[in-house]
Order: sequence, then structure tokens, then C-alpha cells
Amino acid sequence: MSLGMGLVGPGFIAAHHLDVVRRLGDVDIVGIAGSRLESTTKRARELNAGKAYADYRELLADPAVQVVHNTTPNHLHRDVSLAALRAGKHVISDKPLAATMQEARELYEAAREANLAHVVTFNYRGYPLVQQARAMVADKAIGKPVFVHGCYLQDWLTDERAYSWRLDPRLGGASSALGDIGSHWCDLAEHVTGARIIAVLADLHTVVPVREAPDASAKAFSGSATRSGKRRKITSEDLASVLLRFDNGARGCVTVGQVLPGHKNDLRLEVNGREGSLAWRQEQPNELWLGHHDKANQVLTRDPALMEPGARAYAHLPAGHPEAWADAFRNVIADAYAWIRAGATAKGKPLALPTFADGYRNSLVVDAMLRSHAAGGAWQPVEDPLAPTRPTRKRG
Repeated sequence: MSLGMGLVGPGFIAAHHLDVVRRLGDVDIVGIAGSRLESTTKRARELNAGKAYADYRELLADPAVQVVHNTTPNHLHRDVSLAALRAGKHVISDKPLAATMQEARELYEAAREANLAHVVTFNYRGYPLVQQARAMVADKAIGKPVFVHGCYLQDWLTDERAYSWRLDPRLGGASSALGDIGSHWCDLAEHVTGARIIAVLADLHTVVPVREAPDASAKAFSGSATRSGKRRKITSEDLASVLLRFDNGARGCVTVGQVLPGHKNDLRLEVNGREGSLAWRQEQPNELWLGHHDKANQVLTRDPALMEPGARAYAHLPAGHPEAWADAFRNVIADAYAWIRAGATAKGKPLALPTFADGYRNSLVVDAMLRSHAAGGAWQPVEDPLAPTRPTRKRG
């Protein structure tokens, strides 16, 4: 039986969500909702995305829609996802789960009580060799992890004339680079190692403190800077370095930046254990580096015949046929729909599938980084997701 999906927020990533569900073959695209009916109607025609809804509430009221893909800007994530859960719809939300830690907790708690599928698109989990790395760490192939490190580097904000809603705290949240791409790295590090980040020491920096912002925000990765516009002060970070401590005793560090020329989507993760190392790079996703102390290093090329059984399920082509970003994204969305069809029970959730619980936990990690920088570069603990919410301090 086909499931009907509706999408809210027809921006950059929307086309990729639609492409993925088409590849699944058993999902009907019912329609999309945006901020204005006229522009949404045009976008629906461009994407061959079915009906255009006047707003997301109209989409949620349609009984033909069972699954809602929330691809809105960050400040709208909470309202759309919460309304979808209350309308009895399964939700697949882009990360971050919400614009603030408090909103993320609200969504996490609402999802727990709803008995519906709730997914956050930490899509790098979907790469076959990421799952291979996770299986190898779990099987102690590299011994006990002692150091987890890497980076996520981009250059699309290098030019001071480049501007995005992600840089506006009202729309993107208090964090820019960490919230946008650092969140991906942290989720990937925790997923591969099976460990949790429990404390952080962060140094945040704004390399471009003033930008020329046009009337309409440019799309990410558009390839060129926009023409001159109104000058805006930037308060969120575009570069960050963070030291990490994990609950298994491992140490770590990560560098995140979006103003670094030549780096397009350069996500790297390395895990060093007592008996070996492994490293994976998103721009070379079909290779997993294996490091050794007492013999030659190796490179494991993605080959289903040579992979662990759990990882093999994420590789759909024979060796020598590269699989990349769109295929990893497809794996995550395929897991989401498999979970929905299985009843969206806790026991039925695929192991690699990120949920609102992971989204909430990730928001706590980013919040700890912001607190660490605000404290002058002091170590800060990552809060327990089950701990009571901190009371709001009164001013005055």
C-alpha cells in the first residue's frame, strides 16, 4: 500500500526529499505547502509535486497525507512538526530539530507520546562505509577508542556579499556553523563510536562580521555571491574549534567553518583506537581508511561482498559503482518509511535511523558549545536529555 506524503517548505532541500521518495517507488507525493500560494503553485509545477496548499495547516488537514516532510527554515521547525504530530501525521524533519534547545525538548517529548514515526535527517548515517565503520568499532576491530577527531569545512560564505537566513538568529537560531554543519559531525561521531559527548570546550569566531545582505536571501551552495545590498552585522559564528570528552573516556576535537576557500562539503571523521584507526571523508565516500601500528595501512573500498552484514544493506550497487550523497539520503528516508510501515514502534526502528531523541540530544551538545564560548572558553557539561529543564533566570 502506498503512503501519501506532503512537504512543507519548498526550498533547496525539498527537491532532494521528493527525489528520494520517488526512488522508493511506494510513496505518493500528495502536495507541498509554502509561505505564499502563488510561489508554492509555481514551485509545485517545477518539481511535479502535486497539489499546492495555501499553508501547512491546509496540508495537515488533508487525510491523503500520512507523512509530513518538514523542510522549513529552522525557526519554523517547532510549529510545523508539533502541529503535524498533533494531527496524527508521521514526521520527517530536517535538522536541527528546532531553533532552540527548549523547542527541541518540547518536540522530543511530544514525539514520545504520539506513537508516530519521528525522524531527523542526519543523512550522513546513510553512507554504507559509515555503517561499516560503526560495525567495526562495535566489534572492537580497532580496540577501545581513545581519540575522535575531524572537521566539517565549507566555503560558500567566504564572500562578504554572500548571505543566508541561517545567519539571522531570528530565523536560524543562535548558532550558525555549529548548528548547521557541526551538528552533523557530532551526530556522526556519536553514531559511529556508540559513545556520547559529555563535555565540551569551544572557541567560536566570526571571520566576516559584516555582510551585504540583499532583499532576498541567496540559496546555499548557489555558486556565486549576490549583488551588494544592505550591510548587516553578523553575530553568529562562521568558524569554530571544539575540544570534546566522551562518556567512554575518549577525547576528541572538531573544527567547523563555512568561510574556508576550497572546501566545498569537506566532512571528515577519524577514530583512533588502542589497536587501530579508521577514517572516512564525505567527499571520498566509497573509501574507508584503516590505520595500523605494526603492518601496512589499508583502504577498504566500498564492496558489499567485503562489508559487515548490517552495513551491506546500505550498499545497493556492486563494487566499482560509486554511491554518494543522494544514495545515503535515500537510505535514511528508506529506513524512515520502513519504520512507518512496521508500526513506528520503538522495537521496530532501524538501528541507523535518527529520531527526535537524537535531534534533541544534538541540540544539547550545540547548546553546551555556545555556553562554553560564552563562559570564555571553559569546559561545559552536556546536559542529560532526561534531566529537568533549567529554570529561566529573571532579569532585573
